[in-house]
Amino acid sequence: MLPSSMDLSRLQLLVVSMAVGAGGLLVYFLVIRRRTKTKTLPMGDGWWGAGEKPLAEDEEIHPFQIETSDEEIKDLYMRIDQTRFTPSLEDSQFNYGFNSTHLRKVVSYWRNQFDWKKQVKLLNKYPHFKTKIEGLDVHFVHVRPSGLQEGHSAKPLLMVHGWPGSFFEFYKILPLLTEGRDGLVFEVICPSIPGYGFSEAPHKTGFDSIAAARIFYKLMQRLGFKEFYMQGGDWGGLITTNIAQMRPENVKGLHLNFFPVTKHNLRMLVSLLLGAYVPFLVGFTREDVKRIFPYFKKNVYEMLRESGYMHIQATKPDTAGCGLNDSPVGLAAYILEKFSTWTDKQFRDLEDGGLERKFSLDDLLTNVMIYWVTGSMVSSMRFYKENLNGNPEKRPDAKIGVCVPTGLAVFPNELLHGPLVWAQPRYKNVISYSYMLRGGHFAAFEEPELLAEDIRQFVKKVEK
Repeated sequence: MLPSSMDLSRLQLLVVSMAVGAGGLLVYFLVIRRRTKTKTLPMGDGWWGAGEKPLAEDEEIHPFQIETSDEEIKDLYMRIDQTRFTPSLEDSQFNYGFNSTHLRKVVSYWRNQFDWKKQVKLLNKYPHFKTKIEGLDVHFVHVRPSGLQEGHSAKPLLMVHGWPGSFFEFYKILPLLTEGRDGLVFEVICPSIPGYGFSEAPHKTGFDSIAAARIFYKLMQRLGFKEFYMQGGDWGGLITTNIAQMRPENVKGLHLNFFPVTKHNLRMLVSLLLGAYVPFLVGFTREDVKRIFPYFKKNVYEMLRESGYMHIQATKPDTAGCGLNDSPVGLAAYILEKFSTWTDKQFRDLEDGGLERKFSLDDLLTNVMIYWVTGSMVSSMRFYKENLNGNPEKRPDAKIGVCVPTGLAVFPNELLHGPLVWAQPRYKNVISYSYMLRGGHFAAFEEPELLAEDIRQFVKKVEK
């Protein structure tokens, strides 16, 4: 029996309804579900002060000045004078760590020529502040541009240091960012990670990068910045990444000069197998190939040589830290060795570790003094224990992508090279990726002009 015209109409209506329904489901899965998949890192809350959390906390921002005294310097000299040096091996250079022959020269300069009072004046060149957040006195430097042109406003920029650095790493880049160029000028905030320098150390276990991110986010809110840019390397790169994961609506852009790849997948394995032969097939450039291969030599063996400190600090930081907190010379050797090798691995083969090829002794010793006078070496080392106490891939931030506009500056002498194709699974919106001409791990300290220019170019792209 042939269907009637009425049956045909009903059939057509049914087909149209099904098509509309299917289209609606398609839109839902492609658009709505995609939006809901954009997860953020839970912000949570914390209390890291001594004892129990009070009902209320002082939220005032107080001016702060770094001070010293004759007694402090006298104690330093007494400890330096009592140092027991160990003779270095012949032809060992910096391959066994800080060469004690050169260490004697550095210590002699420290004891007889370095002027800590003069350096304190230099540190106080920029305004310092402290404010209480989650039970801790958080120290930060806040530099506002002077003489803004009419119609121009400064871009807030949060810059976070790592280990064994400090806020002082940014002193050479600050004038480059806070002085207007091409109509672009920044208002820069450089906090000290709690447990580093003049920020109070946590009194409780568990203070990791996520807790630091939450504290620095609260700091920016307290300063009145609803939207801001961020820049970081080393731990600063992870902390600023966590802020971007936590509150992407407040982050206009994220610029990093260090972004270790912790999640290894099949795509990464294939790129390692084929990248040296057919780089274009796996997303590598010629520069990537140059910096990555031979892989085991440049990544596995080199990291084994350079990561001993990490295993100590991620397991028993308090044990190793006792001696460093008591001996200024031991502290200087431990810190300055990183400023040698992490600047350029080839410096291991030099008698002086190449320390003064990129830095002055005054600058290097000023950073050491920040750790010494605050007694913050042990608490800074604990940050490794808190962050590396388990499987990094099971951390809550490892499962969440970064969707804010991101700029990546890759320096040729960095500890590990991160190709763009390896960064993209985590950083979903990379709008700037730069192969820097020179420089190593301490980018702002070593190559302030290069880093400042890359930050500017990145922000210009975001602001378009």
